[in-house]
Amino acid sequence: MHKMIRKTAYSLGRHVSSMARGTTQVRRLLHGAYVRIHPSVQEALVEGRPVVALESTIITHGMAYPLNLSMAREVEEIVRTNGAVPATVGILRGQIHVGLTDEELEFLASSKNAVKVSRRDFPFVLSQGLSGGTTVSGTMIAAHKAGIPVFVTGGIGGVHRDGENTLDVSADLTELGRTPVAVISAGAKSILDIGRTLEYLETQGVCVAAFGESREFPAFFSRQSGFQAPYQVRDEEEAAKLIDSALGLGLSSGVLIAVPCPQERAAEGQAIEEAIQQALSQARSKGITGKEVTPFLLQKLTQLTDGKSLDSNLALIQNNARVGSCIAVALSKLQKARRKGNLPRRGENMTPPQPVVIGGINVDFIAKAQNPDILGGGQTNAGRVRRTFGGVGRNLADCLSRLGQAPLLLSAVGKDEHLESVLHYCHHMVSQFKENLCQAPLICIDGNVPLSTIQYVCQLAREHQLAVCYEPTDENKASKPFLSDSWKALTYISPNLQELRAINQTLGNPLPAELPSRLEDVVQTAVALACPLLAHLHCVVVTLGAHGVLLCGKSLGGSISLYPGAQEQIWHQAHQALSAWAIPTNFPSLPPQTAAARLCAAHYPAIPISREEIVNVSGAGDSLMAGILAGMLAKHDTGTCVRMGLLAASLSLRSYEPISPEISTSSVNQEQVKSRSWPEVKVWKMD
Repeated sequence: MHKMIRKTAYSLGRHVSSMARGTTQVRRLLHGAYVRIHPSVQEALVEGRPVVALESTIITHGMAYPLNLSMAREVEEIVRTNGAVPATVGILRGQIHVGLTDEELEFLASSKNAVKVSRRDFPFVLSQGLSGGTTVSGTMIAAHKAGIPVFVTGGIGGVHRDGENTLDVSADLTELGRTPVAVISAGAKSILDIGRTLEYLETQGVCVAAFGESREFPAFFSRQSGFQAPYQVRDEEEAAKLIDSALGLGLSSGVLIAVPCPQERAAEGQAIEEAIQQALSQARSKGITGKEVTPFLLQKLTQLTDGKSLDSNLALIQNNARVGSCIAVALSKLQKARRKGNLPRRGENMTPPQPVVIGGINVDFIAKAQNPDILGGGQTNAGRVRRTFGGVGRNLADCLSRLGQAPLLLSAVGKDEHLESVLHYCHHMVSQFKENLCQAPLICIDGNVPLSTIQYVCQLAREHQLAVCYEPTDENKASKPFLSDSWKALTYISPNLQELRAINQTLGNPLPAELPSRLEDVVQTAVALACPLLAHLHCVVVTLGAHGVLLCGKSLGGSISLYPGAQEQIWHQAHQALSAWAIPTNFPSLPPQTAAARLCAAHYPAIPISREEIVNVSGAGDSLMAGILAGMLAKHDTGTCVRMGLLAASLSLRSYEPISPEISTSSVNQEQVKSRSWPEVKVWKMD
């Protein structure tokens, strides 16, 4: 797990990239108070479809309104027409938007006070709640955080003329040296020092390639700059392979694909050069410097060339959008093909597949006073502080590994003083990436994981018929998969009664006025709340604390089935059950009943344990579920699986650690289950 945990900063969220030895990893999307990702962009990223990032300074500072708005709309439409999803990046009222609505595009296009936002400007602009357009540098940062590998712009910034004296070098160049995004542009703006710009890109380790039949590095308005690009890619497939290689190597630097302006619309190089010299002279005489230079020069060039430079500007932007979209589509196809090719055929892999757990790792501190009565008034209370290691995902993986299952845990840890202690404590879970998610016999995911990760795992489950268990974690996080149709791809969930109510509230189902405490009422409420979920889930495992556990699902051969198989009955049974419990439903018409399976609920009482024996309750539920899952992976019957879970939970309740160190294949196994006498299991029909 040492290598595995250190790699988790790259693991599981929206953006998929193929890494060494065919391992598939997913980049987590940036979410939070400062970022909003448009639903269409997020959906495309979850599904692995091509997305193209677009900058917005060309809207806010490059053209006048309303030409800038029509240009932005046209560029987005070109991206869609060529098979990709546009994601224009902009800052609106202190929030980074990755993907804009038409109303938001118009807001930026018509704004009189928009700020030009590069890397250095983000903290101030966001903290002040300002709006602005993102430069190449700013857009690269947002695209990378969102997991978008391809970004289309007009032209990049560079080393300004006389830059050897002024040290005026665009942040675009340093961003290309430290942010792994492919930038599709018409080279560098011709108002810049092209030679020194290429030298600076070389220093920054940026791979630069000209697109098309020539190695000539384009100069924005003109197809010729007088300088050769280091490399050349002839079409979108070659460009996609180059980008894929750069991403796969993890170089942390970008790629620049320089696309020449279309021949039929290119302005004559000499005429543009003369206008540039005149515009530069005017800028110097007016004392214009810094980030104000480029907008001034572009405006002057439009005037001095009677609009020819603007025509070329529009033509090259539209051409870049077309080429960039085709590159993004080719890159997406390449990555999908390789991921499929890296999946070993069944029977070819000699290593047994590993269950995968995706979730949190916590370091917990528990303080306990020696005396039951705490002294007030600022007095010292003698006691003991104990450090333990928790987190639902870690707990599940810990318990599964102690039960002989060798799970693969994907999590995230901070670079702080607790890192090494976490790794040392989890030494018994040491593992490497030997299988990917698509081969896992079981995937467990907890509610601490970002919504985008949960959606990605559910999408993967649909495509590859994977068994996925969702542990809701707490009442506030329980509903994450249920905010969309993602939850319908889950196989199992293990909520307590409060979490089950929260899930039903999110789905808009009827809720009880209050949650009961008497066992009979608890079971009846749990059954009613589980019924709507069984239209798609295979089994709902309701943890009832001291009351034990309630299994809700299909009854086959007298017990609840834990193993997903043919689902021909599930819609019909769920519909009948909902009717029996007088719960209204808007489900579509269901297929006729064709098998003997029926929905039932089975209650397994907990192992009796006195209050004096209980020292820690934080990992008991996780131990219960891990024991059940370990039994399933060992192909035991339902009763044995549940009782293995109850055994594991009872051991953890008596332990200061969330997962008892006494849990092992010797203390929790089929023989231990058979050697004990167990309370009667009560079964209720739900249909």
